[in-house]
Amino acid sequence: MIILAATPIGNLGDASARLREALAGAQVVASEDTRVTQRLLAGLGIENRPRLIALHEHNERQKAGELVELARDADLLVLSDAGMPTVSDPGFPLVQAAVAAGVEVTAIPGPSAGITALSVAGLPTDRFAFEGFLPRKSGDRARRLAELAGDRRTLVFFEGPSRLAASLGALADAFGADRPAAVCRELTKLHEEVRRGGLGELAEWAAEGVRGEICIVVQGAAEQRADASTALERVLGLAASGTRLKDAASLVAAETGLGKRDLYEAALAAKRAVPPS
Repeated sequence: MIILAATPIGNLGDASARLREALAGAQVVASEDTRVTQRLLAGLGIENRPRLIALHEHNERQKAGELVELARDADLLVLSDAGMPTVSDPGFPLVQAAVAAGVEVTAIPGPSAGITALSVAGLPTDRFAFEGFLPRKSGDRARRLAELAGDRRTLVFFEGPSRLAASLGALADAFGADRPAAVCRELTKLHEEVRRGGLGELAEWAAEGVRGEICIVVQGAAEQRADASTALERVLGLAASGTRLKDAASLVAAETGLGKRDLYEAALAAKRAVPPS
């Protein structure tokens, strides 16, 4: 079978007994970075030296078939650098191929940066969505956030230190500067930090420079009564940011309960009423 195993996200003490047992007995390990796996084995004091196969974002689709065939004859342990494989990490194409080929897939659960950040952020946890990394290009990022602005679930993002300030600024623009959020940095490590506040305030703080592995947790949109004029403004705002007018009308209709056709026609009329510049 294929065994997806969660690895520590910073503190080696979080390695489970099942992970240690699996590493001690593994014959073949597919890992995101074989050097990281070697350090993990050494750090946990495990003497076993399994065959290591690199499985990363650049080769995982090409390697999937070969690894599935390996897993027919012996257990294949799959690791990412930290956390659970397949969650913003390599592994999903392999699982897809295994399911299609009838090869069993199981998991050794364990540390997860997203769930850990959600638990300490101090924001609602009853309904949430994991959004991974935001798009790198500002236009793509703005369109993604425009789609999420009305989502009432708590949202969890991954981000790198070099892009944190830009992403928080984009979130503030799309969701409002006062939307409550938390930046969770270096979770489970020596310099763990959770910074809470409005998105605008957090963007200003991050502009000074922040290091480490980062999760952003953002409170969902507040429930609002549908107001036709406000809804129309939102449709036009989404369209101005690059969303197709029909798609913008559909998104706002889903958020407000107002009619999609009515919103679309009102937006068309509003755009026609604006004289060309």
